[in-house]
Amino acid sequence: MCEKADATGVIAVAIIEDQREVREGVAVLINGTKGYRCTASYRSMEEALARVGANAADAVLPDAVLVDIGLPGMSGIEGIKLLKERFPNMTLLAFTVYDDDENIFDALCAGASGYLLKNTPPTRLLEGLREVVTGGAPMSPEVARKVIRLFREVRPPERANYQLTPQETEVLRLLVEGHHYKTAAAELGISINTVSFHLRNVYAKLQVHSKSEAVTKALRDKLV
Repeated sequence: MCEKADATGVIAVAIIEDQREVREGVAVLINGTKGYRCTASYRSMEEALARVGANAADAVLPDAVLVDIGLPGMSGIEGIKLLKERFPNMTLLAFTVYDDDENIFDALCAGASGYLLKNTPPTRLLEGLREVVTGGAPMSPEVARKVIRLFREVRPPERANYQLTPQETEVLRLLVEGHHYKTAAAELGISINTVSFHLRNVYAKLQVHSKSEAVTKALRDKLV
């Protein structure tokens, strides 16, 4: 069983995974590592949707949610989309055995902020969780290669122009390169608050609601 979160500032992680051995194994890894805690685990997306944020104990949402794609009943991809609609600031990380183009593309477009395969080493999984909650977009190497190829093959619309300022374009470029708020601020020599300000404008102009959606549109429309 996963432990309840406390106020120690550790990274709180929830797991949506139907295979008991995987679910419990990941929970043990997380709870056994300093700076991390598993706050909840769910056997299906339906269970997660019914319970996340449904009572006082769940009032504080997890910092990150590991989501299996091949769930019984509602798929992880459909669930990611619903969770993002219900909790726009929730950070979701796909964690699956599927490495095909369609699942990768659909999960990222649905709102996943990263995509890790289940053969990811434990230390890299923990790094990925920390990376995603600080604004990064962790991906398994083979997934990252496919993402790059996929977007190279997508034809952008003619004269895509969202009237981004030079600094907004530069912030967007850093997002595409995998930077998060802190490293983007350091790269540009500006404050994290300024980066956040530019990103709000970027999201509004691109009509997106998450970093993954912004990166997807930037690559598709060749904005950077």
